[in-house]
Amino acid sequence: MKFKYGLNEIPSLGHLLLFGLQWLAIIIPIILIMGTAVTSLHPSGMVLQVVYIQKLFFVVAVAIFLQVIWGHRLPIIIGPATVFLVGMASGGGSNPEAVYTSILLGGLILAAVSITGLFAYLKRLFTATVIAVILILVALTLTPMILNLVTAPTAHASSFVNLCFSLAMVFCMFISAKYLRGLWKSTLVFWAVIVGTLSYLLLFPMSPLPTNDLPMVDIFWKGFQPFFVFDSGVFLSFLVCYLALSVNDLGSIQAVDELLKPDNMPKRITRGVAATGLVNVLAGFLGVIGVVNFSYSPGVIISSGVASRYTLIPTSLILLALSFLPKTTAILGSVPSVVIGSSMIYIMCSQIAGGLQIVQSRKYKFEYGLIIGLPIILGVIISYLPPAVLNTFPLILKPVLGNGFVVGVITVLIMEHIVFPQKD
Repeated sequence: MKFKYGLNEIPSLGHLLLFGLQWLAIIIPIILIMGTAVTSLHPSGMVLQVVYIQKLFFVVAVAIFLQVIWGHRLPIIIGPATVFLVGMASGGGSNPEAVYTSILLGGLILAAVSITGLFAYLKRLFTATVIAVILILVALTLTPMILNLVTAPTAHASSFVNLCFSLAMVFCMFISAKYLRGLWKSTLVFWAVIVGTLSYLLLFPMSPLPTNDLPMVDIFWKGFQPFFVFDSGVFLSFLVCYLALSVNDLGSIQAVDELLKPDNMPKRITRGVAATGLVNVLAGFLGVIGVVNFSYSPGVIISSGVASRYTLIPTSLILLALSFLPKTTAILGSVPSVVIGSSMIYIMCSQIAGGLQIVQSRKYKFEYGLIIGLPIILGVIISYLPPAVLNTFPLILKPVLGNGFVVGVITVLIMEHIVFPQKD
């Protein structure tokens, strides 16, 4: 495929800004969605929610710049890792210090494993079937949290009304996805969040945000993670999440490799995964959710016809500026929870579609269905266990056995490599 600008070509200033804004329009809604979703797990008021999103802007800005300049050096967008949100939603939200300590330590381990070359051995565990199950598990084990987002009542809208609004918004997004093409389709989530928010505020007016109480810059004095708490159960749970994240990271890099065919890919993969680990150390230190390379970057490259990695530099600089503008962040973050939940439904459906596509790429055998079915069933069951049942679990095992995603991943590894080992 012929591109307007190659991987290492620097576009003109106008084109650089234009394509940088294109990447920005894709990543900002995802940051807002993930940031709002995380803060909904441990509500702490608007000011701390804004600070959280500021820190997330900062971490993503650093991640993009580091990857483009030193890491994989490819045009790949980076954002909050959904797999970590699963870990937080499955009980980790009650102990945030232990969660962010685990993210920090896991980032160090991921960077060390990548630099020393051990990652090449670990990735053999993740066959196509295992990867497909991971993609589907992430989506399904987040459904309890999404349900809370789309049914949370407000002063002017009941749970039933919010659910109806969510269904209407989701169907509108899928209808739009059918007819939109190119850049419009790539930025669908961005436009959906804007239109959905405006529509909701017109139907159910809300009080304006009290942004006067927000200081200009407080990302650093409120930003650092003040307490490091090690919880072996939470740490083990997030180690499994890191295994899934590393596969996601590897797949995203290799997807762009298939499209651009850059030189020295083994070195790019090593540095790219190591950079992801180092940025997640920063995320844990600042007390925010970790990041990962996103797999839909090739679609953006194809739709724009631009393969230059330098188009992500303006994106990182604008995100960095936003991290020091709390009032702007407050306005961006004032998206109603029902709009956030509806957008997540669309994103998670895309995730399931990706998993099913991988499943269909293999010649079907009945055993494959069993390998896929049991982890998904167990993951969903664990995700919907009532608190009264979870409280009967041993305290040290609760973050592992009470996490539907972790149970699902462990189950699929056992099914794939022990119960039904594949000779190929």
